[in-house]
Amino acid sequence: MKQRALVLSALTLALSLGAVFAQSTVLKKGLKITLLPKNINNPYNVIETQGGLDAAKEIGAVAKVVGPSDAGASSQVSYINTAIAQRQNALILAANDANALLPYLKRAMQAGVKVVTMDSDTAPEGRTIFINQANSEGIGRAQVQLVGKLTNYTGDIAILSATPNATNQNTWIKWMQEELKLPKYKNMKLVKIAYGNDDDQKSFTEMQGLIQAYPNLKGVISPTTVGISAGARYLSTSPLKGKVALTGLGTPNQMRQFVKDGTVTAFQLWNPGDVGYLATYAAAALASGQITGKTGETFTAGKLGKYTIGKSGEIVLGPPYTFDKANIDKFNF
Repeated sequence: MKQRALVLSALTLALSLGAVFAQSTVLKKGLKITLLPKNINNPYNVIETQGGLDAAKEIGAVAKVVGPSDAGASSQVSYINTAIAQRQNALILAANDANALLPYLKRAMQAGVKVVTMDSDTAPEGRTIFINQANSEGIGRAQVQLVGKLTNYTGDIAILSATPNATNQNTWIKWMQEELKLPKYKNMKLVKIAYGNDDDQKSFTEMQGLIQAYPNLKGVISPTTVGISAGARYLSTSPLKGKVALTGLGTPNQMRQFVKDGTVTAFQLWNPGDVGYLATYAAAALASGQITGKTGETFTAGKLGKYTIGKSGEIVLGPPYTFDKANIDKFNF
């Protein structure tokens, strides 16, 4: 009996160890990963996907960046289909539409491709993990809080967004509107939500239209790197430079000149390269069997450290950061 008990104990231990090692503790080498941004020439997306490429190099994965030149909802479909045909281990994308891509992403997952979204999510059934730059509520509320300070909580404000269907933009705008309901904003009014379609010239024209249409405009929030830089370019040569507070989400390198010449006082963002970097580590962890996407699972993302998967597969990079004249030269991206 004693010998049998020892055998059973040994068998139990072996099975336990087998279960542990079945969920791999190391990342596989040579993973094939496709990074699919909203559109290939967007400066934000370039930095974001470069972070993904940097992470891929660290872990010995073979990664490539592909994507459309426009941010249309259907423009990403052919790239998803190609990832399936090429038997990629993982697909990382910033979605141009929350629902239009679902049939193709489901097909990819059925084919064994691990799908991770970053920056702009799909409906949860279209992916396993979503890498969120920061908490969506926090981003939306922080944008209004900042424009409130910059306008002394008075006057008309507008929003210059990207595309009407951009998941991240619309979620942030929803929380902006919630924040504006608070008593301290009672002397502020949201007069217009304009869409520059993540196109530089369109965003420039929309900014011009806002200034001309609303003479009492005191502030503009542009939660898109294309929109805020185009809006700043217009304001920088306008008589209203320094009088209309433009803020939003931008990169330090594209906004530095506008901060230094007084066009923009402060704006916010995170490091988009870290978004792509974290997404690649998450995708590799999925493809290697380290994680399955369940709430509470953890993994290590290189230099960024340890992360925990939250509800509905969401992983939050961190809170937004405010850039101004005092700190902008400390950053280079």
